[in-house]
Amino acid sequence: MCPGYSGTRPPRCRSSSSSSSSSARGTARPNPALPAGRGGGGAQSHGTLGTNRGAARGSLTRSAAHRPQQRGPHGRPPQHGAAPEAAGRGGMAAVPSGLFAVYKAPGVAWNRVRDAVEARLLRELNAAPARPPRSRIRFLPAASAGPPGLVAVRVPVLAEHRLVRGPRFTQLKIGAGHRLDVKASGVFVLGVGHGNKLLSHLYSCHLSKVYTVRGQFGKATEDFSDTGKLIEKTTFDHITREKLERILAVIQGTNHKALLMHSHIDMKTQEAYELAVKGLIRPMGKSPPIITAIRCLQFALPEFQLEIHCLHETQQYLRKVVHEIGLELKSSAVCTQVRRTRDGVFTLDDALLRTQWNLQSIRSAILDCQLRVKTELEKTMGHWDGSVLQEMDAETAHTADS
Repeated sequence: MCPGYSGTRPPRCRSSSSSSSSSARGTARPNPALPAGRGGGGAQSHGTLGTNRGAARGSLTRSAAHRPQQRGPHGRPPQHGAAPEAAGRGGMAAVPSGLFAVYKAPGVAWNRVRDAVEARLLRELNAAPARPPRSRIRFLPAASAGPPGLVAVRVPVLAEHRLVRGPRFTQLKIGAGHRLDVKASGVFVLGVGHGNKLLSHLYSCHLSKVYTVRGQFGKATEDFSDTGKLIEKTTFDHITREKLERILAVIQGTNHKALLMHSHIDMKTQEAYELAVKGLIRPMGKSPPIITAIRCLQFALPEFQLEIHCLHETQQYLRKVVHEIGLELKSSAVCTQVRRTRDGVFTLDDALLRTQWNLQSIRSAILDCQLRVKTELEKTMGHWDGSVLQEMDAETAHTADS
């Protein structure tokens, strides 16, 4: 009998000679025929650890042998930390991240456009196949026909069921770029996920925007638009295209001087020459609205159409420009349409129509514009922090994988 054993069945004890030889060597070699940590005898073979520690380890392994071991789909034990991730890859929709452009129609507020895109994304993300609920082991009473006892059964965790937890996504953070008022239309840039950071970076670049503006000679209104209250009617037969283009040249020259003044660059330096070659002379801070280029696209009295390249503008400012052009030509004019055709690197070809505001089209639009956004950031800010570009590379890889 081993000392300290009070049971009726004699345990398997090692002889004193083997115990002394093991303690003399200091450490015992494990039996290769037995798995590590199985049985009490293997744990008690370490002479230097003491009998109490070996007995405790043996009791733990004996109790663990009676517990059912969870098996993976191929009969192997699951790896800790990898099972939830693997289960989440099975068709679960990933939230898009990046910048994309939509087409805003006239008569609609910009925040309603953003809310409509957000609602469509949430609806499609929640309708996508979700990760199946996790399962756990429960011990339930055995069937009445069999022997009495408990049976280990795998049951799903109902707390993770779709009908219990509700929709997976309840809101998305969608940021809006340069906004358009209710009467204006055209390219409207939105950012989702990491795109909200990129919006702030593009703001710092102070990229120009392009508008097509339609006007009509012969009348004036309070808000410079054709829908405002009429306050004056004038003649316009004396206006020609040459006179109009002369006024446009004066406007462009005046704004070019303002552009150089607000850029805070010495025009006699090599830096100014290099920036002018790259087309990067622009105000890098707050400034009044500046028109960098303006030209006449169509002229058919009383209507005309202009193309305006500008910075830091509002759509109401462009309507006022049309009104002032009419005054300079000894007449009056109202603005009938303001349409943005370009916002930085985004053009009308990139803008998604209302029927394309879905998850797949938005993901494709984000992938198509990522390279252009990165190139513009590198071009505009040569001293740009490299961490921003690294984040963009990581987001590009993540979006491509999803």
